[in-house]
Amino acid sequence: MNKIEHIGIAVNDLKQASALYEKLLGTNCYKMETVESENVNTAFFKVGENKIELLAATAEESAIAKFISKKGEGIHHIAFDVDDIYAEMERLKREGFVLLNEQPKKGADNKLICFVHPKATNGVLIELCQEIR
Repeated sequence: MNKIEHIGIAVNDLKQASALYEKLLGTNCYKMETVESENVNTAFFKVGENKIELLAATAEESAIAKFISKKGEGIHHIAFDVDDIYAEMERLKREGFVLLNEQPKKGADNKLICFVHPKATNGVLIELCQEIR
């Protein structure tokens, strides 16, 4: 793993949360997109080398809607940048981690993604991200 790629924050209202984070961070959202496979709308902010991803559910059955229903708005995941997501997934499986998907999926911000089950990481949902080349 190279670095923290972004921190994902689950929100109820993307428009309201985006306005709040624009004021808080003193910068505009640089990208908004929908990830159909995850039933979410996203908004990205960059401060220096750090990124924040706001995630709002587009369907009640989405993981974000379930997360907010159970825990409320807040930090949902920490994403790490990797050079080779397939190799990193294999390494983590060999180390005994449980992955939430067997193959990487297309995520937001031009990334291939895979999640590591939070039960194996002290309750923190970890996302692996590789730039799609």
